[in-house]
Amino acid sequence: MGEFAEYILNEEDLISKMEIIFFLAPKLKINFDKSVVFKTEIARIFLKYTNLKVDNNLVLTACLLCNCKKVDDSQKIGKLKTYAKEGAEYLEQLGFDKRFCKICEGVNRYSGNPREPESDILELTDQFGGMLIDRPERIAFNPDEAMVLLEHRNLKTEYNRYLQSFREFVEAMEKIVIHGNVDTTVFARLQKLMRDSKGVPELVKSIATDYSICVDQKLEELKTTAKEAKKTANRAMFTTEIEEKILNHAKMDDK
Repeated sequence: MGEFAEYILNEEDLISKMEIIFFLAPKLKINFDKSVVFKTEIARIFLKYTNLKVDNNLVLTACLLCNCKKVDDSQKIGKLKTYAKEGAEYLEQLGFDKRFCKICEGVNRYSGNPREPESDILELTDQFGGMLIDRPERIAFNPDEAMVLLEHRNLKTEYNRYLQSFREFVEAMEKIVIHGNVDTTVFARLQKLMRDSKGVPELVKSIATDYSICVDQKLEELKTTAKEAKKTANRAMFTTEIEEKILNHAKMDDK
């Protein structure tokens, strides 16, 4: 089974990773549903937007596998505090190294400290993404509501090194409009894909062939706008030509 770890980490294309894990999930007896794809896509956009000094491939692989032993209604059957640890132990059996497993185990706070930096990314995208998904007991929260709950309830007494960056990311994504039959924001479009897709393959296909392309184009536009704004801010207030005119005018006034 050790070959799986090397195989999936060496595959750097995220969509291919998803397809491989989905195909092997029944054989490996791991959880891999639409919510995993949904949360991982949020993580991908976050990493692309922020350019954090982390190994993106490692983080996204961890996003795909950190909930490998999570089950439906884990809170009701007493698995809430143990599924991440059980998943990490199982991933080690599959050949992943101890640090990767520790990153995955840190998706929640039940394993204590110290935490790996990448675990903080998993925590944010897992909790935020989870709140954007419809549940049997509630409808999905909107991004603003989810951020309030994330900051002031879930992480109220916890330190997450990327929380500020994540808040800024969410605020920026809420200002982006993706045009279509109905204009939507980044997260609203992803929520619709989540609701409308009949299974993992359909959701992955929608993300690969349309959604991620549109979002990435918007991110590039944001970068271009930011660069232009920086150039404008750094531009000298007066050009040499204007400075000479002002100085010459001042000399004339002195005469």
